[in-house]
Amino acid sequence: MDIAAASVSMSQASLAQAVSIKVLSLMKDQMEVQGQNLAQMMTQSLDPNLGNRLDIRV
Repeated sequence: MDIAAASVSMSQASLAQAVSIKVLSLMKDQMEVQGQNLAQMMTQSLDPNLGNRLDIRV
């Protein structure tokens, strides 16, 4: 293998790694936002009276 081919191959591998890291970073940011939105939705949907009483008939 000549030096030019090795250089191109290494450059392509480096680019692929950089793109993968960027995509993972974007996904991580998106998942953090979705987690925050989910936590906010859960706190808003809670009924303050839910679970205060237990009605049991025997």
